[in-house]
Amino acid sequence: MITVLAVHFAVAAVAPLLFRKFGRNSFYALAAVPAASFIWLVLQHGVIYSNAGATGSAAEVLPWIPALKLELAFRMDALAWVMSLLVLGVGALVLIYCARYFKDKDDDLGGFGAQLLAFAGAMFGLVTADDLLLMFIFWELTTVLSYLLIGYARTRLSARRSALQALVVTTAGGLAMLVGLIILGSAAGTYRIQTILEQAPALVTGPMGEAVGAAVVLILIGAITKSALVPFHFWLPGAMAAPTPVSAYLHAAAMVKAGIYLVARLAPAFSETAFWPPVVLGLGLATMLVGGYRALRQTDIKLILAYGTVSQLGFLTMVVGLGTPDAALAGLALLLAHGLFKATLFLVVGIIDHQAGTRDIRKLSGVYGSARALAIVAGIGAASMAGFLPLAGFVAKESVFEAFVHYGAGSVPGLVILLGLVLGSILTFAYSARFMWGAFAVKPGVETTPFKPIKPAFLAAPAVLSVLTILYGLWPDPVDGWIQPYAALFVDGAAHDGGPAAGAAGHLALWHGFTPALGLTAATFALGLAMFYGRNTVSRLQDLVPGWIDGDRAYQLTIGALDDSAVWVTGRTQRGSLFFYLSVILTVALVLPLTALLLARKPLPGSLYFIDPNSPLQLVAGAGIVIGALAAVRANKRFLAVLMVSVTGYGIALMFALQGAPDLALTQMLVETIILVAFVLAMRSLPAELRDRTGGKYRVIRVIIGVAFGATMIFVAIYALGARVAPPVSLEFPRLAYEGGGGLNVVNVTLVDIRVWDTFGEISVLALAATGVASLIFVRGRGDRIRTASTVAEGTVGRRNGAGGNSRDDAALALSRRFAAATRDAWLVAGRTLAPERRSIIFEVVTRLIFHSVIVFSIYLLLAGHNLPGGGFAGGLTAGLGLTLRYLAGGRFELREATPVGAGTLLGIGLATAAAAGMTPLLLGGQVFQSAIVGLWLPIFGDIKFVTSTIFDIGVYVVVVGLVLDVLRSLGAEIDEHFEDHPAEPSEQQEAGGIPAETTAKGKA
Repeated sequence: MITVLAVHFAVAAVAPLLFRKFGRNSFYALAAVPAASFIWLVLQHGVIYSNAGATGSAAEVLPWIPALKLELAFRMDALAWVMSLLVLGVGALVLIYCARYFKDKDDDLGGFGAQLLAFAGAMFGLVTADDLLLMFIFWELTTVLSYLLIGYARTRLSARRSALQALVVTTAGGLAMLVGLIILGSAAGTYRIQTILEQAPALVTGPMGEAVGAAVVLILIGAITKSALVPFHFWLPGAMAAPTPVSAYLHAAAMVKAGIYLVARLAPAFSETAFWPPVVLGLGLATMLVGGYRALRQTDIKLILAYGTVSQLGFLTMVVGLGTPDAALAGLALLLAHGLFKATLFLVVGIIDHQAGTRDIRKLSGVYGSARALAIVAGIGAASMAGFLPLAGFVAKESVFEAFVHYGAGSVPGLVILLGLVLGSILTFAYSARFMWGAFAVKPGVETTPFKPIKPAFLAAPAVLSVLTILYGLWPDPVDGWIQPYAALFVDGAAHDGGPAAGAAGHLALWHGFTPALGLTAATFALGLAMFYGRNTVSRLQDLVPGWIDGDRAYQLTIGALDDSAVWVTGRTQRGSLFFYLSVILTVALVLPLTALLLARKPLPGSLYFIDPNSPLQLVAGAGIVIGALAAVRANKRFLAVLMVSVTGYGIALMFALQGAPDLALTQMLVETIILVAFVLAMRSLPAELRDRTGGKYRVIRVIIGVAFGATMIFVAIYALGARVAPPVSLEFPRLAYEGGGGLNVVNVTLVDIRVWDTFGEISVLALAATGVASLIFVRGRGDRIRTASTVAEGTVGRRNGAGGNSRDDAALALSRRFAAATRDAWLVAGRTLAPERRSIIFEVVTRLIFHSVIVFSIYLLLAGHNLPGGGFAGGLTAGLGLTLRYLAGGRFELREATPVGAGTLLGIGLATAAAAGMTPLLLGGQVFQSAIVGLWLPIFGDIKFVTSTIFDIGVYVVVVGLVLDVLRSLGAEIDEHFEDHPAEPSEQQEAGGIPAETTAKGKA
């Protein structure tokens, strides 16, 4: 089973390459995958049905995340085997049909084929998954893939709208289902489906019975949205905007059957829970009647089938969810029959649309005379849908009637459901006849529709399905044998306490004699035929129904109301006021913890002190932090405010150092320095002064909120220290770091080994943040293609606009020229590009002297971090500071010379290195991110202990360097170039950055 899934997704991944070379004929290659899987599935019959009279199965389990009890668990039993026949068999035929349906000139056939094949794999995974969470993953995969397939015609508004509508509805149901799955798995203590079904009697009647009942209802919500039951039925007809092969596969044979499968899977265990009958039987019957009624109003033959599918899905839900052996047998029999005849009819519609250019029954006339073979194939499918003898639909519907006759005997609700079922079957007969008449009949007053000849290869797929429909009807014994093991899981009403089955299902047969079920079938035919012949009267009666009774309109009104509410809320919250935003955030962060503190009524910790008597320097550091914070508040210049904020950060770094946390102190200091540089660079494009501050009564509110928030956080931290009831997990970290991680630095080993998943998530966020910064700044690209220094004239970068014109400017220019001539062999590689008045000989010399030492020190921090303070993060920040020095001394061209590799490339290399460090152990038989300690001897160095988690740390190092480089190029080089292209007047320079008029238009602070 795992191999089948892997092959489906692997071939789907390379499908676009096949289509580039072979065009639409590549669909045949794709069809070979589900076809070969279908043959494999048939060969597994002996394994699945090995135990005569009992349910056999085959299982495969691959550990995934053992700590979370997550497994790739698959199980193939009778139900999964029957569903897989439909998924793989119809999938192969639909892909073959696509080879003739599409043209080579159609857009993105490779993507379409890949998505359709991947969908087949996802459906196979869904029906074979034996883990609730794994099943949900495949469930959502089908949702996403169906969205892409429905919206294949991206240029059509209707297709995009329908795809989004299907996505919203099915995703909402999927989220409700996820909650139910988690509740059910938590109540059972396992997510293995088979185990849960075996424990079901105890779960339903146990102390968690109400929670289990609620979980079942939530799961059913996911099923009814997926299978388009009332009130969510409207998305399925809208999905007919998809190409016909998609409709034939997803909306007739596969995706919409996922909800039916889920009901069938849960029915043996949970059909007796309190809310099951009203949800399954009530909504199923309503859907059957609504779908049949709406099908009679359609003039598009595809929409007739679409609403017919809605009706049949309600029918199927009722049958598989009834909870009796006879109904279980009839439900799966009808499921197979429906997949055969509905896929046939949708493929026929695709041929008619393809050859005639229309699907409107008011324009189609005389098609039977032009395409008799097509009409025969369609007639077989429509007759099976209506329940004619001797086809699959007749065999299945007779079994359904038989099951509901027994269910309705002696029960008023059962009798009502039986009558509703008969009424729905009458509607089914009527819209089946309407389809055949609308598609093929000669209509008075309508010109004969021009119809192109059909090639045999185009008709092959629906013809095969129609032949299978006939074979199924004439010889239902094999299907009966496939379903009986599933039907044996059910018990009758006298044995719902979990005891053995007290009854057995009947058998599928073409002829059961003159039975009540046959009488209901005859009545269905007679009344359905009368309804078809009286279609004009029926149409007039339908026109009397108010037009506002429409599920799609209700959906649009709901979405419109949500949009209006969102606009209203956004307009009142996103006001462009920083004061308002911070007030809301801090007030919420103040009220919630404070409320929790007051309600908890926890005592303060006993050993509480504010200043460590052994470290009086803490008082000095604390005073510096307070002074910095107050100075930042009172500052009237942006640069001064940022500088004072950095003072508080450096004070916190000193606190860390005094408390014996050198790693934290080092990282805090480096981060604070990088942030200071980024702020200073960004402030060059902002006014120097802090104006338009919130004043008056709002200043008092700001003070109150700020003080209250700070005080609350202090007490939250204090109470948190006394709230611990168990030993901290970190107490074991030193031992784990040394014995498991092979290092003495607990902080670094925690980051790259013990909590490596957290670190991997953090560096991923760093890469995203860098990309976000770059996307906000760059217009022409990410900035990785800065010109080299050799392409720039010497001394031209940053030259003050309009130099010369008075004696002072002339003297400065002459001095600059002499300086440039004296320093042609520049201290920095690209330093010569700067205008002489922009250069600082001291800064250049110092940078050249210490840059290489900074880089070497950063590498030392990287390699020594496993046992000493440092690590990849600190090392990367140190290297970033070295690059910052190069940039500040020599400008953007110097930065380009220092780092010829782009920031985006570095970020990608870093993430790839970290990911490879995590996946390599898995390939070698270990676990993801598992570390190994390698001992070796090297000349000169002697014995060396190398821990493989260092490779992950190297990835962190490269990501951090890439982040700093992205910041320098975004907030530094790009803004530099902007100022050079648009030099400001001296007055504007003073306004923008507080820079004196005699400095350059781009001068650095």
